[in-house]
Amino acid sequence: MKQTARTKRVVKTMAAHGEPLVKHALAEQLRAEIVSGALEPGARIVEGTWGRKFGVAQGSIREAINILAQEGLVAKASGRSARVVSLSEDDVLRLYELRGALEGLAGRLAAERSADTTALQEAVNTMRRSAKAHQATELLDADLSFHLELCRLSGNEYLLEHARRILLPFFAFVRIRVVASGQGTSPWGRELDVHQRIHDLVHEGEGRVAEQYIQQVMSRFAATAYGAWEKKIAPGKSGKGKGKS
Repeated sequence: MKQTARTKRVVKTMAAHGEPLVKHALAEQLRAEIVSGALEPGARIVEGTWGRKFGVAQGSIREAINILAQEGLVAKASGRSARVVSLSEDDVLRLYELRGALEGLAGRLAAERSADTTALQEAVNTMRRSAKAHQATELLDADLSFHLELCRLSGNEYLLEHARRILLPFFAFVRIRVVASGQGTSPWGRELDVHQRIHDLVHEGEGRVAEQYIQQVMSRFAATAYGAWEKKIAPGKSGKGKGKS
């Protein structure tokens, strides 16, 4: 807890400006603990314990946890402490199966309704820029935006709602694994072209082809994604691995 003293000072300063700032400051610190690996996947986040460490009320910690739950970084169950998101290899395989069905359908529906793919293309562009600049977290944010936008373009609000429930914790877990491994943007590599291909098929109105293509790539990602997220890049290696979006 090297940053606890600093966090206490920040929280004390923000407290003078209102509770909303306090909970966001606490959420930022807890987020850093999770992404850095200090709080490992599956770890309990006990409100009282963290309240004492940060010198704040337990309710403030609860509010911060709620923010992280909305981001998918933690899971909450009634009457139990929140836990850092954790997925087994089998969980990941099953989620990719579901993603193939949902996102494949989203791609077909978006193509059939001639949806505006401008935001989808911008997400791809941001991913490419982030990969080139070796900015892993920015690339992950853009990757998540791409898949959420694809589902939004389907025009089916129920599909989007289910996609958010799957994608937010999924990408939160990926972020933890990738950052902890120190591999940067290496897992994506040439797979950025997959995202461009999905965009192009939707933009060109090739609904059925887009659906089949998305299902195929999700199936391919599922086979190797879990292991790839934790591969550490040896010194001197470029780490041009396959991406697992």
